[in-house]
Amino acid sequence: MSKSSGTATVTPEERWTLMADGAPEVGGVDISKPDTAPPPVEGPAVEELVDQEPVDENPVAHELVAKESDATPTVAEHDDERIDPPAKRWWAGTRARRTAILLLVVVAVAAIAVAAVLGWKLQQRNAVDTAADQAEQAARNYAVALTSVSSDNLDQNFADVLGGATGEFKDMYSQSSGQLRQLLVDNKATAEGTVIDSGIKSASTSKVEVLLFVDQTVTNTATPDPRVDRSRVVMTMEKIDGRWLAAKVDLP
Repeated sequence: MSKSSGTATVTPEERWTLMADGAPEVGGVDISKPDTAPPPVEGPAVEELVDQEPVDENPVAHELVAKESDATPTVAEHDDERIDPPAKRWWAGTRARRTAILLLVVVAVAAIAVAAVLGWKLQQRNAVDTAADQAEQAARNYAVALTSVSSDNLDQNFADVLGGATGEFKDMYSQSSGQLRQLLVDNKATAEGTVIDSGIKSASTSKVEVLLFVDQTVTNTATPDPRVDRSRVVMTMEKIDGRWLAAKVDLP
């Protein structure tokens, strides 16, 4: 402590010491109440620490991860970013047109295939129908030649029968023609055949079965008055070298 002009001058250090010891006023100055208040003691900022967000230990890595997560889009986002709306509409329209064109092609091919099959079947049906008509007409003509004979013109009659036959029936008629000729000559027989009706039993382009109803008017020395024999004949016609010939004749 120092004295100057009868007035006590107290330094701040002495004032704090006296305050600590509870000293009274010095030189009329209450040293218990210093002019300058001691600086406040700063305690730990608990509230600030509580409210403060946790500090990232590795901010660089965190920022890289955030950038990668933001920069890596999903497949849909990648497609959306790569294709702008007009391109999307164009692509969707193109795909729809391709699908429609593909469906049209499939339908067209199916229609062509169906038309081809139906056309082939129709052609086959027409060919069979044509063959059946031709074979039936040939069978009717041959039935007349087979049931019409005259003892005065046997050579021509036998030539017509053999000329319209083939296969099994031709062989059988050739073998029996000599005996049949003699029988007709001895009895002075004549016969005239008429086809009453006919129809198709089965048909293909090369073989047709024809059912015929034939009336045969017969005269001979034993029965001078004509008599009519009615027969039902199933004649199998085969197409040989463009001609319909009788391959088999049955009397069921």
